[in-house]
Amino acid sequence: MVRVAIVGASGYTGVELLRLLLNHPRVEITCVTSRQNAGTPIVSVFPSLLGRIDLAFDPVDLDTIIRKSDFVFTALPHKAAMLVVPELLKAGKKVVDLSADYRLRDVAVYEAWYDKHTSPELLGEAIYGLPELFRENIRGVRLVANPGCYPTSVALALAPLLEKMLIDPHSLIIDSKSGTSGAGRTAKLGSLYCEVNEGFKAYGVASHRHTPEIEQTLGQLAGQPVRVSFTPHLLPVSRGILSTCYATLTQPMDTAQLQGLFARRYADEPFVRVHPKGELPNILHVRGSNFCNLGVVGDPRTGRVIVVSVIDNLLKGAASQAVQNMNIMLDWEEDCGLKDLPLYP
Repeated sequence: MVRVAIVGASGYTGVELLRLLLNHPRVEITCVTSRQNAGTPIVSVFPSLLGRIDLAFDPVDLDTIIRKSDFVFTALPHKAAMLVVPELLKAGKKVVDLSADYRLRDVAVYEAWYDKHTSPELLGEAIYGLPELFRENIRGVRLVANPGCYPTSVALALAPLLEKMLIDPHSLIIDSKSGTSGAGRTAKLGSLYCEVNEGFKAYGVASHRHTPEIEQTLGQLAGQPVRVSFTPHLLPVSRGILSTCYATLTQPMDTAQLQGLFARRYADEPFVRVHPKGELPNILHVRGSNFCNLGVVGDPRTGRVIVVSVIDNLLKGAASQAVQNMNIMLDWEEDCGLKDLPLYP
């Protein structure tokens, strides 16, 4: 059994990591940290785990984390992760970091969108952990940067088209919607029930921090710099992301041809499901799972293609993708601990 620590586990991503790892046959959770809940039984903060875990939250103390663990998930906010990840690596631990701190390769880009980076020497080492696109790079490494939720949904939607240069990379428009859990567990005015219920709004227009991550990943697939128009929206639901991606085709293709392209590209991927021609995905189709569902439509009138992508933002957009990356890093079955089907309805 591999001893696992979760650093920063008091949020929604943290409880999902706990839920998944408690059912993982090859790991033992030995350390779970929280600054605000140190010393508090985990089940007091997350009653959903009652009867399954008897640990209390540890303080964020590096010596304790290093002593108790072999493998570490860091689920800390940006800038906080870079304060602990270098020390964990020096101690010989393998790390999946769920913050944004190691996703962007260019330190200047990171600092333009986030804050000053204190361990830029690790940016060249960290592997971007989107298994369906970069699986072979993940095997055996010691540091994986778990992708953001919006970038995951977008990259999987556009990869088959960019890999074969079937779309103009300068024509990309991305319209995404997320459930309120994406805002985190801390109380914020904009995510209060009365602010969200029966409402629907755009936010972070032309300024969302996932934009450079999306552009970096799509640019790698396209083999050239990519600029996108990305607009996220807040849905009055708890969880789920739906991204609608628009692009101009470089050659005529109808819906049947596009659907066949996507079906072939993801035929061997256990967690990507392509809908048949004429069907489009719903966030309810993936709720509570590690799946990404895709639907694609060709528009001969405009010469464009529309791809609809859905994921659970807390799972394929965060916790379950982190576990998928751990499985690959440790050379285990990729779906180990991740075989549950979505909840429906």
